Amino acid sequence: MNEFNEFVYECFSAVGDIVIKPMMGGYLVYYNGKLIGDIGDRVLFLKRTPTSDRLLADSELSYPYEGSKTLMHVFDKFEDRDLIEELLEGMYAELPDKKRKKAK
Repeated sequence: MNEFNEFVYECFSAVGDIVIKPMMGGYLVYYNGKLIGDIGDRVLFLKRTPTSDRLLADSELSYPYEGSKTLMHVFDKFEDRDLIEELLEGMYAELPDKKRKKAK
């Protein structure tokens, strides 16, 4: 894991279980088992939910990679632990549960 990923991990893990997994040249960020965003080129992109739209209204909206279908917030407010906690807990409640694979 690179320095930026470790920084994101440290900031977010104070709130809950954070997993950062490599994926196709970037990284996927999971909070308590749910995909909440991507890391690419030392930038954290968070999925859009009602909570992220409200709390990050002044943040830039951008695509994490070419061809991405989901518009995301670029997150840079790492020093505000209260914001991080409210953001992650709100996003967790609003994002769908992980789909289970059907048994064959």
